[in-house]
Amino acid sequence: MKPRIAITADTFMDVTNSTNLRRAPYVSRDLVEVLSVLGCIPFILPDVPNAIGEDYFELYDGLIIHGGPDVDPHLFGEEPHREIGMVNYKRDVFERELIQAAVKVRKPVLGICKGAQIINVALGGNLYQDIETQCENSYIKHSQEAPGGYPTHSITLAKDSFLHAVLGLNTLVNSRHHQAIRDVAPTLRATATSLDGIVEGIENSDASVVGVQWHPENMWREHEDMYALFEAFVSKVKERM
Repeated sequence: MKPRIAITADTFMDVTNSTNLRRAPYVSRDLVEVLSVLGCIPFILPDVPNAIGEDYFELYDGLIIHGGPDVDPHLFGEEPHREIGMVNYKRDVFERELIQAAVKVRKPVLGICKGAQIINVALGGNLYQDIETQCENSYIKHSQEAPGGYPTHSITLAKDSFLHAVLGLNTLVNSRHHQAIRDVAPTLRATATSLDGIVEGIENSDASVVGVQWHPENMWREHEDMYALFEAFVSKVKERM
């Protein structure tokens, strides 16, 4: 049986004359394609009001939390910083519910960019709302202007981690974020960092939950290690089917 991978959707917020595009749920085509290449059945999970995470258990074998806008700071007890961007509170609450439910039954979860951040928040951590104004020691540009799939800075991986086993001790990643993980959730640990100390990867003790701050879905065609990351996630899913 092919692994069923649920991908939480972002919401189309741009002004458009197309009625069907207004607030339409969507995901990255690159993400759908790499999962298809790996023999999975990917499908979209749009945010649903008052959702109960347990209601979704039978639908998927693995869960991917997609990139998107900033995490609403009210979810970690803060008021919005002056540099915060667009947020989607309904999506954040929906994803928090899914993450907490998945963790209880050890369903594999992979968070990408904002997905890593909301995993950390859902499990009790918090965020820097804006790196440039809140991280005095940060000197790397984390919101790149280069094409999305182009790697712009290096990261270091913890030697005893899932991410190290897949990616090695160092690798280059793309970078499109201005928020970052501050205090890591109690059940997680930081397993990847940039040279200026920004958390770039998190995972729990058995790596059933992994989050990466970069966008491997935009890199997998030209960078073998990013393809290997998705391959390792799918292997983890298959182990638990």
